[in-house]
Amino acid sequence: MSAQTAGGTAGGGSAPVGVVLVSHSGPVAESVATLAVGLAGGGDTVPVAAAGGTPDGGLGTSAELISEAARTVDRGAGVAILVDLGSAVLTVKALIAEGDELPEGARLVDAPFVEGAVAAVVTASAGADLDAVAAAAGEAYGYRKE
Repeated sequence: MSAQTAGGTAGGGSAPVGVVLVSHSGPVAESVATLAVGLAGGGDTVPVAAAGGTPDGGLGTSAELISEAARTVDRGAGVAILVDLGSAVLTVKALIAEGDELPEGARLVDAPFVEGAVAAVVTASAGADLDAVAAAAGEAYGYRKE
């Protein structure tokens, strides 16, 4: 799990939404985080954390790594959690159901992993709230590549 930051929040002073990127692969999660932060302009105000693979570096998902990442990026404005594949969804849903494993306001966002991550980080960098960040990430399903 590593944390990065991106962009500046509009309006100054309000807490940014944090973003957690969950993948079955540590290198994939890290790379998508780096891409999203880079495309959002870098900076130091929007916290982004990758939670990929297992604690021993293998493939899979780890509730422990996801919880740690969410706590790391939480600034009080909510945490958008994006995932790559099915069992990651199940792991995050289980953490949310537990009620005390993730920060208050943590939300699983239904979005494509790469495009959604970029949209979420860019939108959070503009100072948007969690609803807007989640909506922007979800809208990435409509991006056409033709």
